[in-house]
Order: sequence, then structure tokens, then C-alpha cells
Amino acid sequence: MLALRDLQKSLLIGGALLSVAFALGGCSSQLADMTPADAQAHAREPGSYLPVHDLPPERDQAVIPPDQRAKIEAELAAARDRQAVAAKDAK
Repeated sequence: MLALRDLQKSLLIGGALLSVAFALGGCSSQLADMTPADAQAHAREPGSYLPVHDLPPERDQAVIPPDQRAKIEAELAAARDRQAVAAKDAK
């Protein structure tokens, strides 16, 4: 009889927590739309999209020369190998 009472009590508590979670979840979308009092007003324009087809201007700088690129890649590979050894030693 005691186990049944404990089960009923835990179900009641679980149901209460679930209903509170649903109630708070329903309010979250309304809270997200609120803005602080000192925020500047901005007009919402429905249907205005970001210019995704606009490309950035061409670069003025040259691409990294192949020999310098190889040197950078070798330094990065050496650093990766050192970190792998340090991580293995730390275990």
C-alpha cells in the first residue's frame, strides 16, 4: 500500500512539473518579442530579404605564394602533431 501511495505522489508531482513547464514554454514566445525600454524603435518590413546575390568586391591583395603556403601548412601540421603527443602524454 505504501508503494502505491509513493507512486501516486510521484505521478502527481511529475504532472505538476510538466504542466508548469508547458505554461512557461507558452510564455516564452511573448517574452522574446518584448524589447527593453531604452531600445530604439525599428520598423519591421515584412518581405524584405537580405541581398544574398551581392558579391563582395574583388581583392586588392595577391594570393599567398605557393612556397609561403607550404611553409604555413608545415608549421600547422607540426603544431598539430605536438598537440597530439601532448594530449597522449596527458592521459
